[in-house]
Amino acid sequence: MKYTDISSKTLDELKALLKEKKTYLFELKMKLKTMQLTNPNEIRAAKKDIARIQTALTAQAGK
Repeated sequence: MKYTDISSKTLDELKALLKEKKTYLFELKMKLKTMQLTNPNEIRAAKKDIARIQTALTAQAGK
């Protein structure tokens, strides 16, 4: 997910997307603990997506 895609969304859409990504990250961590995760790089990608969303939220809050 690119920042340009995220920055065009509204504040409510960003909050919903952030909640969705955090839930997804939690599921990935649980899969990692139970040895069901085949690609651990997904966790890193999810964390980066969350950071991008939080950056967009901060930028929109400052407007």
